[in-house]
Amino acid sequence: MTASAVLRGGLLTGGLLTGGLLAGGLLAAGATRPAPAVELTTADGAVVRTADYRGRIVLIDFWASWCPPCKTSFPALDALYRSYRPRGVEVLAVNLDEQRKDADAFLAAHPHVMPVLFSPKGDAPTAFAIRGMPSSVLIDRGGNIRFTHMGYSAKVLDSYRDEINLLLEER
Repeated sequence: MTASAVLRGGLLTGGLLTGGLLAGGLLAAGATRPAPAVELTTADGAVVRTADYRGRIVLIDFWASWCPPCKTSFPALDALYRSYRPRGVEVLAVNLDEQRKDADAFLAAHPHVMPVLFSPKGDAPTAFAIRGMPSSVLIDRGGNIRFTHMGYSAKVLDSYRDEINLLLEER
């Protein structure tokens, strides 16, 4: 069973994620953990490694075309990327659709600038302990997962800004 099928069949909207990650925001006390090193691919098949982003603040968002909140979060994250990119913050949108054509149709309807990556083996959501859609992790310059979110609302977007600003203040 693919990661997308598992997530589609078991969508969660709140609660506690595994590994000490809280569903909305800050990690549980002492639960900071290194971001897993996974390989993703671009639309043209080039390999992108999450480890290559060490030294930068990175927001990784896991989304799919069949996810209703993703239709709202995707353009909001693209706007976030546009505003924070000049300050060195990366936003990576990782698609988890089983059929690439579904992702392509979604992307054609949602113009964007942020990088869109794919997890063809489905290992990225497992490595990041993703349990619902959309889900995101915010990684600090040291390569540690500092914040995580599951689901999407305007409050989540405000949290992203607050958390990114906090990480930008750290040196």
